[in-house]
Amino acid sequence: MHRKARILLSTIVLALVGAMIAVAPPAVAATTTYQAESAALSGGAIVDTGHTGYTGSGFVGGYTDANKGNTATTFTVSAAAAGPRAFSLRYANGTGATMSLSIYVNGTRIRQTVLPSPGDWNTWATKAETLTLRAGSNTVAYRFDTTDLGNVNLDNIAVTGASDPTDPPTDPPVGLPYQMETGFLSGGAIVATAVGGFSGTGYASGFTTVGARAIRTVNVASAGNAVTTLRYSNTTGGAKTLSTYVNGLKTGQITLPAGSGWLTATQTLPLRAGLNLIGYQYDAGDTGGVALDGLSVAGDLTLNTRGATVPYTEYEAENGSTNATVIGPDRTYLTLASEASGRRAVRLDSTGEYVQITLAKPANSIVVRYSIPDNAAGTGITAPLALYAGGTKLQDLSLSSAYSWVYGEYPYGNDPAGGKPHHFFDEVRAQFPAQPAGTVLKLQKDASSTAASYVIDLVDTEQVAPALTAPAGHLSITGYGAVADDAGDDTAAINSAVAAARAQGRGVWIPAGTFVINARVNLAGVSVRGAGQWHTTVRGTSGKGGFFATGSGVQIADLTISGDVRYRDDANFDAGIEGNFGSGSLVHNVWMEHVKVGMWIDSGTDGLYVAGVRIRDTFADGVNIHANVRNTRFDQSAVRNTGDDGLAMFSQGSPVTNCAFTFNTVSLPLLANTVGVYGGNGNRVEDNLLSDTVTGSSGIAISTRFSPVPFSGTTSVQRNTLTRTGGFEPNWGAQLGALWIYADTADITAPVLVKDLTIVDSTYQAILLSYQKTITNLTLDHIAVSGAGGYAIEANAAGSATANHVTVTGAASGGLNNLTGYAFVRGQGNSGW
Repeated sequence: MHRKARILLSTIVLALVGAMIAVAPPAVAATTTYQAESAALSGGAIVDTGHTGYTGSGFVGGYTDANKGNTATTFTVSAAAAGPRAFSLRYANGTGATMSLSIYVNGTRIRQTVLPSPGDWNTWATKAETLTLRAGSNTVAYRFDTTDLGNVNLDNIAVTGASDPTDPPTDPPVGLPYQMETGFLSGGAIVATAVGGFSGTGYASGFTTVGARAIRTVNVASAGNAVTTLRYSNTTGGAKTLSTYVNGLKTGQITLPAGSGWLTATQTLPLRAGLNLIGYQYDAGDTGGVALDGLSVAGDLTLNTRGATVPYTEYEAENGSTNATVIGPDRTYLTLASEASGRRAVRLDSTGEYVQITLAKPANSIVVRYSIPDNAAGTGITAPLALYAGGTKLQDLSLSSAYSWVYGEYPYGNDPAGGKPHHFFDEVRAQFPAQPAGTVLKLQKDASSTAASYVIDLVDTEQVAPALTAPAGHLSITGYGAVADDAGDDTAAINSAVAAARAQGRGVWIPAGTFVINARVNLAGVSVRGAGQWHTTVRGTSGKGGFFATGSGVQIADLTISGDVRYRDDANFDAGIEGNFGSGSLVHNVWMEHVKVGMWIDSGTDGLYVAGVRIRDTFADGVNIHANVRNTRFDQSAVRNTGDDGLAMFSQGSPVTNCAFTFNTVSLPLLANTVGVYGGNGNRVEDNLLSDTVTGSSGIAISTRFSPVPFSGTTSVQRNTLTRTGGFEPNWGAQLGALWIYADTADITAPVLVKDLTIVDSTYQAILLSYQKTITNLTLDHIAVSGAGGYAIEANAAGSATANHVTVTGAASGGLNNLTGYAFVRGQGNSGW
């Protein structure tokens, strides 16, 4: 790929000017300032005066890592009438990096706001937002959620009576806590709007044939029976029924009496603490014929508005307390820091060095992302690292470099003679006696810690629930000869249990323990469940082992698939989960690590839903939705340290159609993109948090690379955040953007909508259009670029795009580099380019 030159772009303004002449200027609305120190403070927020330049009597601090997940400043704001208002937050950020907080309006999380560093702690900046208020009293909170970076001080907010009329709010209408139309619909269930009075953007309809289903993810504070209220419409004249499912298990039937307008029906359902899947399905024996609007759940918690809602709290090592060396920030390929989250980590290389964090929430488990040296043969070493709680040693964690450190050129091998070492990091997990919030957890290089160095990137902690018990109607693999926690091969026993379950119309139960397999387990219409991700492990050997699905109605839930893949071998190694899932399948609450690919979802799949999955440390893609796959969604999941694309849709030979990546957190793909969409028809990438790409990479790639079926329908890229994405492609000598629209083997002429995109600290360009083919029907709407190592926008293609509210700050090389005279049709609200 050749590098670029600059030309000017033209701006279309005549129609806008004419419209402005005909309309009287709006009245200027009054602005009210609310001091942060007078707001309601919680979760460790404190009034401080330790820096200069604040207004009022002080500012609010306490947004430190020790208070992550808790700190909040809540303002009470009055509005004479409902509608959008312009907000301006005055803040300080002396960290030198872009930080973030979450904004809540009347208790509902609206978005994550990014807060670039204006310099030192005595320099104050402002961040503008448009927020929709109701008439009367409102609460507006700036919270340090677990998905935020925090570490800022707040001075005040200024609220203007009316927002810019050319920049309407993009937040969806407020409805019930869990809208059915935004859930997963398959089997004939669709989004509809024909019946008025629905509460959100639509409702779920189409429950007229057996197999139609709607699944909503919900988040609750604690385990137990919870009262749920379903809002529905039934004008048929008689009561109707649907089957109810919780986390993939049928719990009974809900009766929905007839009546006019929208009605409600209640049920008590058994839920887990955290993320749950509540489903309504038209089964044989049901009568269907209803529409579903939304769902309320007693004890519910707010789901993240971007990224996965996860059960753990994450702590960056460099933000903890340490007597060791912080490495980075550095994005230079083949350096340890370039593969660390946030591009920084802590290196322990002397006895007595430690890094420690303070628990923001109670926990009985830990995941440590780390790197230790490889050995000269490339086969890895094993070394202990001490874990302390409150000064008392809990245990030694057993760390290994066997599943990290690859060498040479793509597809990379395990021989150090190849040079170019990378893929430095792996993860270890362990459980320990429950520790309360406020406990200091310390990782320390003791005298018995035999590795020369330990680089600690991050720590995840959570409160793991007790092991699940076998559900009714499931056959245990131990009844067919499988033995937990020994070295024997359990493949034949598990396959026997699957065959028996298929013949009897039952499911398969894998109890707590580790079970070894040396080949794939073949599933055809069978449900396989375990005792939980932390309790049941299916362990592969020598690159082999995983689940292979064929046919409809497959379910895999509540277990870990731990492979033995140590380098990339596409022809001979297995995926964690692979196959043709037919229709009506479900994968949830599954952890996959050390496999070739986490999930390879193949041709023939129609209506697969995947939620609550963790994929870690693969040597190829995290997920690949491949070829003729339809109506499939990967949702509410976390993907980290993949060897290729974190999430990919690849329309090889036939289109991927109406599929979606939604509400996922994807970070640190070692090669390629956090998300790549290669051709396809009407697919979506929405509401994701995507960060820290390394090489040959972008944050989101919309591309005809690899000769896919060209794009058709509308490709929707909405409400995503890209942080520290983009990377160098050494094979081409090219710099790739955070958002990359790449017409390679075919033009991109079908509509691509990119809306509500936040791009923070991109390595090179924030947006790249390439390469010397045609890209048309591209819409760029409400895109905020904050920091770019190159140009904000670089164009090396023919065609045109419409741009509205594309704002740029901090682009090192400038706002626009237009090589080819690409036509940007400028609408309203653009600035900085």
